[in-house]
Amino acid sequence: MTLTETKNAFIQLGKFLSQFALDANHKNPEVLHNEEFYDRFIALIALSRSHNGWYTEEQVCFSVNSWAEALAAENLDKWLDAYDLSDSGGKTVGLILAGNIPLVGFHDLLSVLVTGHTALVKTSSNDQHLLPFLAKYLIAVEPRMKERFIFAEGRLENFDAVIATGSNNTARYFEYYFKGKPSIIRKNRNSLAVLTGNETHEELVGLGEDIFRYFGLGCRNVSKLFVPKDYDFKGFFEAIYTYKDVIFYEKYANNYDYNKAVFLMSNFKLLDNEFLTLKEDNGYASPISSVFYEFYDDINEVRQRLEAEHEQIQCIVGNNVTANSIAFGQTQKPALWDYADNVDTITFLSKI
Repeated sequence: MTLTETKNAFIQLGKFLSQFALDANHKNPEVLHNEEFYDRFIALIALSRSHNGWYTEEQVCFSVNSWAEALAAENLDKWLDAYDLSDSGGKTVGLILAGNIPLVGFHDLLSVLVTGHTALVKTSSNDQHLLPFLAKYLIAVEPRMKERFIFAEGRLENFDAVIATGSNNTARYFEYYFKGKPSIIRKNRNSLAVLTGNETHEELVGLGEDIFRYFGLGCRNVSKLFVPKDYDFKGFFEAIYTYKDVIFYEKYANNYDYNKAVFLMSNFKLLDNEFLTLKEDNGYASPISSVFYEFYDDINEVRQRLEAEHEQIQCIVGNNVTANSIAFGQTQKPALWDYADNVDTITFLSKI
């Protein structure tokens, strides 16, 4: 298959995904293979929570809508036109995917296919249904895709390179097991926001989206705030009140109750609004339903620290506080060229 043919298959997938939304689905008669896939996908979205308790219809639909937008022809062209892929392809690339948020491994699969390789996919036990369904749709659109997917049941074998995503602990295992193969091994990372005290109410509402989307389970979710000395959190709490209904979801509420109890029993001082706790802590990885914060005197010292600790950080949110900072409310809307861990997947795959 040519790159153009592969892109066209994904463009059709994007059109298919654009039909689904939490408020109302909009069936488009011009979308290919709707008669076979449309109703089945609605049912799968509804069942996702039974497969993974964190995959509510709202969160799955958000992910689906994000990918529908990303797979527009102009986005694929803008992304891939920057590369020479004329000599790329022909290898089998193992993918060990995470399952913390819906379709979190889709970008790796897309990258393998547009670079002309075959994907040997090991899905997470937490996300075993969405990606295989989309693979079936791609095959219906372009039958030659059938030779480009292999979904592995057990240990990965017979591959030329690997992209594996996991925790810091599993990363050590991956690095040992795959030491003889070209690889990208992803470890734990967290995202943070640097506030100056001059943020608007709308920006802080956007920060709430960065915190609460996917219940805070993603590496692009903000789990740490840097705030100026004597920062007044009143405006922050007023803005994130928009997301108060998160506490009505049982799994989130259980984490809130548990983590708050652990903090209080340890005599930690907390700021609390009954659905989120803020704890002063110099770490980055806060538990679900909590965000760490740290005061600073000099924002230049914060910049120096973030540069020194960049391997722990996925996203930095703020008003141009660093060269690569992201606007408020945008962490869960990455473009195709926003690579996890800032590792250019296409360059890696084009050179194996």
